[in-house]
Amino acid sequence: MIKVLIVDDEPRSRNVLAHYIETYVEEVREVKQAESVDNALQILKTFRPNIVFLDVEMPGKNGFDFLRALKEPAFEVIFTTAYNQYAVQAIRFSALDYLLKPVDPDELRSAVNRFLKKANVHQNPVLFDNLVRNIAHKRASEFRLAVPYQDGVSFFTLDQIVRLQGEGNYTNIYIKSRKPVLASKTLKHYEEMLTEFGFIRTHKSHLVNPKFIAKLMADHDLVELLDGSRVEISRRKKEEVLLQLPLGNQPLDK
Repeated sequence: MIKVLIVDDEPRSRNVLAHYIETYVEEVREVKQAESVDNALQILKTFRPNIVFLDVEMPGKNGFDFLRALKEPAFEVIFTTAYNQYAVQAIRFSALDYLLKPVDPDELRSAVNRFLKKANVHQNPVLFDNLVRNIAHKRASEFRLAVPYQDGVSFFTLDQIVRLQGEGNYTNIYIKSRKPVLASKTLKHYEEMLTEFGFIRTHKSHLVNPKFIAKLMADHDLVELLDGSRVEISRRKKEEVLLQLPLGNQPLDK
């Protein structure tokens, strides 16, 4: 059975979330609430939750201050935030879970299901460190992407990522000047994060960083990258890709 701590300065938000948890998450046996970071840290001295639902934006100390105060948390953190695109991007880039306010019961249930699938696996503190680092930057383009894989987690800036290739529920991420990493996330997961930074979906299996595109082949079916690799452009994607390519939309080579 699961124990939960809700950390949020808004009483109504805490009470609504607690009600949803008690109504829709039958695995939970105990829910405690904290109105501030200091209150939460005090509660943690005697209470050992499995999940902490953490509000991002609070007066005084915020959710990120809470993370800084923890050394090695032995619980899962699920962030709750009103729509704040910058915070959401930082959280997603750090491979952490979140819920948008007002919380939807179905999304809550899905978040708990994700927790249950990885039960007995503690949250990696380096993911929190990366989140704090990302938030400290003024531009989302400077975020560092956390890439979980079988043996751990690696971190890459967007300028290091050459391309991504989907393989079912996994993604091969090709990195400048090093071996590719097989990430335990789908290509769609990365597409949702990276397209707003200019990454181009050339094919159902390929997502490309345009900074590494060297040539658009004359038949418009392939792009060649600076590392010499070639990536297919699907017929369905061709028109869309040509509009996005930073090459003047002209064939460069045969």
